[in-house]
Amino acid sequence: MVMGVFPSSSKGSRDSVDINIICQASAAHVWNSRNAPPLASYPNLRAKQDIHMRQLWLLMALNLGLAACAVAPPVDRDTERAMQDADAPGRIAIFRREGERIAPTKFIDGNSVELLHNGPETYSAMEQLIGDARQRIDMESYEFDTVEGGKFADLLIAKAAQGVTVDLMYDAWGSFETPSSLFDRMRQGGVHVVEFSPFDPVALATLDLNRRDHRKLLVVDGAVAITGGVNISQVYENRQRQPQSDDPEQLPWRDTDIRMRGPVVAEFERLFVTAWREQKGPALPDMASSGTRAGELQVQAVDGAPIDHRPLIYRTLLVAITLARSSIHLTTGFFVPTPDLEDALEIAARRGVDVELVVPSQSDSSMALAAGRARYEDLMAAGVRIFERQDAVLHAKTAVIDGVWSTVGSSNLDWRSVVDNAEINAVVLGGAFGGQMEQMFDEDRTRSKAIEPARWAERPFGERLHEWTAQWLDVLL
Repeated sequence: MVMGVFPSSSKGSRDSVDINIICQASAAHVWNSRNAPPLASYPNLRAKQDIHMRQLWLLMALNLGLAACAVAPPVDRDTERAMQDADAPGRIAIFRREGERIAPTKFIDGNSVELLHNGPETYSAMEQLIGDARQRIDMESYEFDTVEGGKFADLLIAKAAQGVTVDLMYDAWGSFETPSSLFDRMRQGGVHVVEFSPFDPVALATLDLNRRDHRKLLVVDGAVAITGGVNISQVYENRQRQPQSDDPEQLPWRDTDIRMRGPVVAEFERLFVTAWREQKGPALPDMASSGTRAGELQVQAVDGAPIDHRPLIYRTLLVAITLARSSIHLTTGFFVPTPDLEDALEIAARRGVDVELVVPSQSDSSMALAAGRARYEDLMAAGVRIFERQDAVLHAKTAVIDGVWSTVGSSNLDWRSVVDNAEINAVVLGGAFGGQMEQMFDEDRTRSKAIEPARWAERPFGERLHEWTAQWLDVLL
């Protein structure tokens, strides 16, 4: 089912990875109305705007035609059979081996991982880490607004005054509304500040406006790292629903981060430094890592940067779904699935796996919400259960599979996270942490509305029309 427009060519075609890469490369330059700025916002660029709009329609048509090409990485039949017969340690070993086959980074033993269940809890943990920093603070965020960003700016400037090296990278579009004076104040206070993919009208012909840094990461002294879905934004201070308000900016937001200690922190530090150097930030000295064990968990740092059109986070998730034998529980802030993801979920449900999704009921992108809802009928027909989170804007990006394979990060289940955005996720292996993830999933599910197939089939024509329109554009969302 490819966008409800073309018949899917992905079913039964799990080996053509080269085609997948080609299709992703074509989609990587598509304009996105949610994350990319309008060219009209630049003065004296009306002629260029007309040119880019013509390019947009051409690229849209190309991507609609090629969307069916997205193909999952294969899992051999011997591995699938071994997974069926394996005990819990054996399943973890297979998840680890297959994850390392897809991503260049290895699972690293000896880590502790702590769930941070919402924005305020994450901010509290970040503030404590920054306050305790002695050598270096590396911070990366898609959004860095005036309110919460202003508070963190004060903390970072204070640490720079104490002689701590402080590095901040923010995305140009995600922080488009933040006045430059905030970042100038930080620079004047001794903070190294880098803007990811800044908008330069002079270089507009070669600038890839669609490539955005969607990652959220804090690494302190090479010893502790926090990552997940939480931006530096005042929306997380919305504690209760405003009466008769459907404005996402006024509603509470539900998100998830994790705090990690142990040898794997060095991998997250390395990913930050790599992105920093690509954006031509000031030279950073190597950060020594003690490598001291902090726990028993195996953790893999997965980089979702789409530089070579190999979406590692997406591919890693697809393989884990393919290997699942008992349960697949996914939570996402944006659900606009690719053909392969939709196929993988349906196939898993049909083979008896408990497949459940917690998705938003409200969003800051109504088109993305509608495009995801256009997939509900086929998914539910295959046995997938869908729940829409109520009374909050769901922004978390988490998954737990078979109770032992978990991931938390910045990557959504949508086309942008697959082919455009720079993302970062942690994959954690272990039943104890998986149990915590399951508990968190259960809490979200109890605060959600179950989508019942019979009632869903009776939804109004206007909703169906909106979904039909949105699914034509889902590769852009």
